[in-house]
Amino acid sequence: MFIFINMKKEVVLYPREKRMLVQVGRQIRLARLRRKASCELTAERAKISRATLWKIKKGDPAVSMGAYLSVLFALRLEKDILSLAREDEEGHEMQDERLLLKV
Repeated sequence: MFIFINMKKEVVLYPREKRMLVQVGRQIRLARLRRKASCELTAERAKISRATLWKIKKGDPAVSMGAYLSVLFALRLEKDILSLAREDEEGHEMQDERLLLKV
C-alpha cells in the first residue's frame, strides 16, 4: 500500500486502498454493534473522542494507526491485528528465490 502525503498533510490513497480502509471501518462498527457497546463506551475505553471513532467507522485515512489499534483493544480484537502478513506467500516465494540464487 502506498500512501502519499500532499503539502496540506492530507493522506491520499488509491481507490482500492480507500475501499479497504472503509471496509475496516465497517467491520469495526459491526464488531462494536455485535458487542452491544455504545459509541461513547467504545471511545472511552479506547481513550479517543467520539469524533475520532466516527472517522474510524468511515475509514478516514487521516486517523492514526494507534487510534485504530486502541479501538481494536477496546473491542478485544487485538489478536486480529497480529494476523496481518502472517501468511505472506509472496514474501516466502521471494525469500526462497534469494536462497536458491545463493546456492
